[in-house]
Amino acid sequence: MASRSLGDLFDDFQREAFRLETLDDYSRSGSVDAYRLFLDGQPQPADYNADWLEEVQAHVDAGRRMYRVHILTRPLTPYLRFELGWGYVTNATAGEEFFILDVTDQPSPLPSGVGDFWLFDSTTAAPMHYSHDGKYLGADVLPEDQGGRYVTYRDTALAHAVPFADWWAKHSE
Repeated sequence: MASRSLGDLFDDFQREAFRLETLDDYSRSGSVDAYRLFLDGQPQPADYNADWLEEVQAHVDAGRRMYRVHILTRPLTPYLRFELGWGYVTNATAGEEFFILDVTDQPSPLPSGVGDFWLFDSTTAAPMHYSHDGKYLGADVLPEDQGGRYVTYRDTALAHAVPFADWWAKHSE
C-alpha cells in the first residue's frame, strides 16, 4: 500500500478525526497574518478560517465528528488567547468540538513526551512535529497497528478535559 499523507487521511476518514494539541504557541504554523491582526488589536476578518470551516462543515454534515483536546496552563500565552478566542470560537460554528485539559493546578494525566497528533477513526495516528518556536515541520502517518496507544492518549485526555465553552466562560481573559 502506498504511504498516506495527513491530507489523505482528512479525505478518507469515515467516522471521526481527533486532534491532541499540546503547545502554547503555533504562531509560525498557520494563520500568521490573522495572528498579527489579533496582536495589533484589529477585528477578526469576516473570512477568517473560511477554508477550514468549509472542510469541517462538510465532514460534520456527512455525520463525521471532528474534535480536539488542548492541554494548556494559565495564564494563557498571547497565541493561546488568539487560538481559543478567534479559532475555537469560530470553528465551533462549523461543528468542530473542543475540550480543554487545564493542567495549571494538576499534573498532566498523559505520559511525558506525548505530543500533538491527529487520530482518524480510532485506528490511524499521525504524530505531528514542530520546531521549538511553533513552526509545523510535518507529520508521520503511522501503520494502523500503532493506533492503539493514541486511542489511549485520546481517551485519557478526554476523561480529564472539560468542554471548551464551559472553560472559556470561566477563564477567557
